[in-house]
Amino acid sequence: MQDKLRALEDRYEALNAAMASPEIAADYQRLTELAKERSTLEQVVGLARRLRELDEEIAETREMANDTDAELSRMARDELASLEQQHEQVENDLKQALVPTDPRDDRNVIVEIRAGTGGEEASLFASDLFRMYSRYAEQRRWPVEVISASDSEKGGFKEIVFEINGKGAFSRLKYESGGHRVQRVPATEAQGRIHTSTATVAVLPEAEEIELEINENDVRTDIYHSGGAGGQNVNKVATAVRLTHIPTGIVVQCQDERSQLKNRTKAMNVLRARLLQAREEEQAAETSDSRRSQVGTGDRAEKVRTYNFPQDRVTDHRVDYTRHNLPRFLDGQIDDVIDAVATADQAQKLEDSFE
Repeated sequence: MQDKLRALEDRYEALNAAMASPEIAADYQRLTELAKERSTLEQVVGLARRLRELDEEIAETREMANDTDAELSRMARDELASLEQQHEQVENDLKQALVPTDPRDDRNVIVEIRAGTGGEEASLFASDLFRMYSRYAEQRRWPVEVISASDSEKGGFKEIVFEINGKGAFSRLKYESGGHRVQRVPATEAQGRIHTSTATVAVLPEAEEIELEINENDVRTDIYHSGGAGGQNVNKVATAVRLTHIPTGIVVQCQDERSQLKNRTKAMNVLRARLLQAREEEQAAETSDSRRSQVGTGDRAEKVRTYNFPQDRVTDHRVDYTRHNLPRFLDGQIDDVIDAVATADQAQKLEDSFE
């Protein structure tokens, strides 16, 4: 731990020296990058230095506690108890500060929900999940905007893509990525048999243009009429936009807005987020020492949660978490399970940081 702290302090001082140089000061973009990196180290360095100060104060006070002067010794022992308590607190704060943070945590998110196995029941479950996340966002006053949706015959969603705008949205919702499973009796089931259906959720942080530039020549744009129920046209003017990223084959569409330009802007945001996600997954796969998190990878194929209606129970399989009152959960009261998964994730990262 000490070696790691010294390395971080050396880097912090190197950043200070670099930012003070005239060359860097004249380069706004480079100066901003260095300032951002320095800000991530500032808390750790401050806590590390405070911890060393406390170590010195504790050592001096212990000597005073052994003094032959009874009154001085008593005062020193009282002071020692306080210093040791401060030391414990600062040490805990330092360990928490050493946990790697995700720089994307404060970003807006793009959520994609797709019906899996189970036919119409799966599409209805996808609709339930959309409502759950919408209600959760509403409670936090985070606006929700639908980007595209493919309706099923029974009123569910084969697929729905939407954006949630709010500071810290990704920090909370990133743990929702993966496979969700529901066990219940479908409304269409005459025999009362329990069916198991699935839906997949992908939560992507909104990508900034500076992170990923897209060559317009690599994108094919198709304009078409927004389709409504029964194939009817929502708008007489073609405003729906479909983007195809030719190098990767990724297809994105948006038909929610009445403006063709707005639909294209939204579609580009989704495309940028998907491309960034693909690039990061590729980089992670190439990193030999990358480790699977205790709470899973968030891969769409990974089963993360089961919603059991007959038993009024929801279970998160990553942290062995179970709670009842399923209707309340599906109404957006999901903070407790997010907290449980986030705590497990942080604990694993803390453990990894000291290996």
